[in-house]
Amino acid sequence: MSNERAGIITLISQARDSGATQESACNIIGISSKTFQRWTGSSNKQDGRLDPKQSPKHKLTELERQRIIKVVNEPEYSNLPPCQIVPRLADTGVYIASEARFYRVLNEHNQLKHREKSKPARQVNKPRALTATAPNEIYSWDITYLPTQVKGIFLYLYLVIDIYSRKIVGWQTHHEELSALAADLMTDICHREQVKRNQFTLHSDNGSPMKGATMLATLQELGVVPSFSRPSVSNDNPYSESVFRTLKYRPEYPEKPFADISEARTWVNGFVQWYNNEHRHSGIKFTTPQERHTGKDIEILSKRKLVYKQAKLENPIRWSGDIKNWDHIEEVYLNPEKGKSEIKESKAA
Repeated sequence: MSNERAGIITLISQARDSGATQESACNIIGISSKTFQRWTGSSNKQDGRLDPKQSPKHKLTELERQRIIKVVNEPEYSNLPPCQIVPRLADTGVYIASEARFYRVLNEHNQLKHREKSKPARQVNKPRALTATAPNEIYSWDITYLPTQVKGIFLYLYLVIDIYSRKIVGWQTHHEELSALAADLMTDICHREQVKRNQFTLHSDNGSPMKGATMLATLQELGVVPSFSRPSVSNDNPYSESVFRTLKYRPEYPEKPFADISEARTWVNGFVQWYNNEHRHSGIKFTTPQERHTGKDIEILSKRKLVYKQAKLENPIRWSGDIKNWDHIEEVYLNPEKGKSEIKESKAA
């Protein structure tokens, strides 16, 4: 008899001894009088349900179970699942049991885990977290398609962005995707930005131009550390994805495909000039990438903060809290650890 049942019987018995009727006490507990009588009967101290007295007629014998284990571990079948083993046995004139029974027996003996010869799915770890605290420390690059007037034919825009300043530090438009063209672009950027060996990391996705032998050899020669996204995970390269979205959603983006590569290069050049020198980027406190790249954003944000403070002093009733945060952003993260934002703002007042 369970402890719960014994406790209920005790409570009802105490209530009955105190003058309550058995039926009312049972109703309060939530059982019927007949159930109480059955529980307290001398022949029902245990569960009244009968145990099964016979096994299923189709139950496998111990000998058949052992035979299944023996067969599935033979060299011919050791790397195959039951759905492959049972038909092959039938082709040799042998039937031991159904596939379902094979699966149950294998599961009981812990032999269902990855029986095939194929390698288990390779776990690809997230790229290591990177932090930029100044320009020319972390670049992100990618290639996007530009449509042409010939259906199925595209131009390819190679574009490199500094994640700290958001400045587009280099771009080229070509008829094809080639590792050698990407290598030429990186060589040009390194000379133009006057970066030193081992000064910056270049992050990209896993495309063939990014991991081609020519590109990797050039990066090694320039002293650039490569970093790669996980396969088919665009979120690992967010800065390049973001600038491509800005490019293709500009009101000036041509409604018709480009007539030729010269027209495409002219349009992209205009976009880059606007993006670097006029576009006030929300991710860098609405300063331009060029201003942040050259460090001018520090003075601009400082003056902006003074304007807001003066406005609050002159008309405090219009301010319910502190002024907008115009603190300079000190650190920018690429693929930060869980719990860290991509941008860390200065704590200075």
